[in-house]
Amino acid sequence: MSKPVYITADSTCDLPRELLERFNIKVAPLHVLLGEESYLDGVDFTPDMIFERYKTDKILPRTAAVSPQEFEDFFGPLVEAGYEVVHLDISSELSATYQNAVIASQEIPGVYPIDTRHLSGSISLLLVEACRLRDEGKSAAEIARAVTDLIPKVRTSFVIDTLEYLWKGGRCTGVAAFGANLLNLKPCIEMRDGKLEVGKKYRGNIFKVYEKYIAERLSDRAVRSDCVFIVSSNELPQDVAEKLEKLVRSMIEVKEVFFVRAGSTISAHCGPGTLGILFMEE
Repeated sequence: MSKPVYITADSTCDLPRELLERFNIKVAPLHVLLGEESYLDGVDFTPDMIFERYKTDKILPRTAAVSPQEFEDFFGPLVEAGYEVVHLDISSELSATYQNAVIASQEIPGVYPIDTRHLSGSISLLLVEACRLRDEGKSAAEIARAVTDLIPKVRTSFVIDTLEYLWKGGRCTGVAAFGANLLNLKPCIEMRDGKLEVGKKYRGNIFKVYEKYIAERLSDRAVRSDCVFIVSSNELPQDVAEKLEKLVRSMIEVKEVFFVRAGSTISAHCGPGTLGILFMEE
């Protein structure tokens, strides 16, 4: 008989506490470094702190991976309690977190790390599926294989209100950022082969851009009906969230639309006004 399974992830999955509790998921926090200060992502550091600090002194935080020893301390008690662990991490192209989880798993049998090749709500999509399989009684090995097979079906993208944060973080030139802001361009970034790349550029009022972006992302897509995630770096006004959910439901059949705040990784790189719709295709 297979052992019970615990589903875990790193904090870049951006799941709020209520969903972590609902699905019984445990999270290992990355480190957030802001000047000389060090915080734990999602524990004592929030995206609002990023935006406030940037306003006052133009400093953006850096993130540091969960270390192998921290992962051993994270996985160890779960395995000692009789569980096997299926663990999902941010793309290895963006962080050393997955590699460190692998190192730790070599010391603790029964841990299955997965390089999701995604981040944020896209990891959460895979977590929801992993939890469904866990609740069906699947073994850790079976869950890890099934989740890995789903990774190519996940679609990750975000539309950005300003390029200032990408410029400040060294991910675009000052000329590109200035030109985009001058022309009121709102670029879409997409996850391709585990990396974030610039896609289509929108123009105009950001709330109108959200609607056009979502409509185009869902157009002619066979989306899995379980759930989609709408991830935003700011708290969306209630009327905007309702309008976006109505748009989504008018285009696809979906059981749940989860609205969540982006964590430190997305917020620090993309800035305020960022929004993405993350989903899985059939």
